[in-house]
Amino acid sequence: MPNLRLALAQTDPRVGDIAHNTDEVIRWSRQAVAAGARLVAFPEMALTGYPVEDLALRTSFVEASRAALVETAERLAAEGLGEVPVVLGYLGRKPETSSPQNCAAVLYRGEVALRFAKHFLPNYGVFDEYRYFVPGDQLPVLRVDGVDVALAICEDIWQEGGRVRASGEAGAGLLLVVNGSPYEQGKNDERLELVRRRAAEAGCTLAYLNMVGGQDELVFDGDTLVVTKDGELLARGPKFEEALLVMDLELPTADHQDPDGTVYSDGLRLVRLDLGTAPVEQSEPAPAQDFPLLDDEAEIYAALVTGTRAYVRKNGFKSVLIGLSGGIDSALVAAIACDAIGAENVYCVSMPSRYSSQHSRDDAAELAHRTGLNFRTVSIAPMFDAYMESLGLTGLAEENLQSRLRGTLLMAISNQEGHIVLAPGNKSELAVGYSTLYGDSVGAFGPIKDVYKTLIFRLAKWRNELAEQRGETPPIPENTILKPPSAELRPDQVDSDSLPDYDLLDSVLDLYIEHDLGREAIVAKGFDPAVVDRVGRLVDTAEYKRRQYPPGPKISQKGFGRDRRLPITNGWRRG
Repeated sequence: MPNLRLALAQTDPRVGDIAHNTDEVIRWSRQAVAAGARLVAFPEMALTGYPVEDLALRTSFVEASRAALVETAERLAAEGLGEVPVVLGYLGRKPETSSPQNCAAVLYRGEVALRFAKHFLPNYGVFDEYRYFVPGDQLPVLRVDGVDVALAICEDIWQEGGRVRASGEAGAGLLLVVNGSPYEQGKNDERLELVRRRAAEAGCTLAYLNMVGGQDELVFDGDTLVVTKDGELLARGPKFEEALLVMDLELPTADHQDPDGTVYSDGLRLVRLDLGTAPVEQSEPAPAQDFPLLDDEAEIYAALVTGTRAYVRKNGFKSVLIGLSGGIDSALVAAIACDAIGAENVYCVSMPSRYSSQHSRDDAAELAHRTGLNFRTVSIAPMFDAYMESLGLTGLAEENLQSRLRGTLLMAISNQEGHIVLAPGNKSELAVGYSTLYGDSVGAFGPIKDVYKTLIFRLAKWRNELAEQRGETPPIPENTILKPPSAELRPDQVDSDSLPDYDLLDSVLDLYIEHDLGREAIVAKGFDPAVVDRVGRLVDTAEYKRRQYPPGPKISQKGFGRDRRLPITNGWRRG
């Protein structure tokens, strides 16, 4: 018979907004207790938001977090919620020192009953926790309703040993892990396999709670998991949505008697908090919850929408501005923006020049009609003619002038009307420098910055198919998807004049960027050496452009900026 009702609050905290996050802890805890929960948990650093980056180095912020933790415990008790323990992530510091720590605590009966710090600190990819934190050395075990619950934080289960092994040595019936694990393509299967493996190693059920929402480039997708030691998936949270997962778990009755201070694997010291040994019978079973998995395109698109919405809303903006060319990139950005914040808050400008085709102008207007976004046309021809008369530019300088005039126009409207500008560049273009600084790269956020061109087409087709399934008008005109990509900066221009075919280009970029393969390894896979050399040279010499591009949602293993960090001044050309 189930003997512990667990509530996992898959929430979306805001970095630095401790007051808001505290209110959310109270709100979700109230719902959890009303649902009969006997233990409630929130994600990693849910009180401060995550990651806090250099805010961790500000003593005032650390102390504000620690004070808010105490106040949250008091508020929970004052609202009649104090009899149920709440596990909450926060920013703390090592006792008797000023060293920050990534911490979690158990709040109970108006007090902070237990504190502990993350043991393993990630220092790869987007993570830089050795810069900020010192590790914890405890194995916290909470005894509630007769069950021993070991507690851990995110990276603690991504590394071998540590709290996973120590939880087994302590005889825990449940390993509860609070996480701030960012989204990446394909991470679903990786996470589930990891959780199953760690549950088996710990010899107990494992509850993996993850946050949702967006923070700058990072997107958090939820996907909370509960898995038995035998690998059975008991529960799975929704993707990219806040949710409260309440479940009844049948867990072994605690009988372990090791005293506080017992040292387990990796020198972890047992710290026990005993809140009672008697199981509590529930009058009714917890309601069944079933959240469908998303297919690849749906998942990626949801990540882009989530990241864009979070960046716009959490930075206090109400509307966005996009240069709508009639091409596939700006069309997809417009569709994402409409889904993120509503078409009524999306403003688009068509800025034709003498080289803009009529079909592109028509496609831009058609997308506006289909979605209901705000649309206007402002020709750059008079401005372009004035510059040309004064400067007499030719070739690439003439082409880039058009893009920079559009960028200036967008920023002027942004300043005048208060919209945030979204940049339409994709990962293929950014990789090889096929963009104009201070032109199409202007903006505060790039929704498709981490999306290769071939995936852009897949997402556009998927979004239209979704609309058809819903009985809605597909947002992106068919002609926008079918026509050859072109910057339309000179007569009859197409992207293939300057770049390899996108299928070929993206295949080489994937190997060079995502997998860090050098020239010889890529050529060995059957690619033309001349193409590999050309693509590698374009990528290597465009680093200065990428450094000046705005942030955008990270969906890949190697997003530009946080993940892939190469010197701008760099003489190495061997891949």
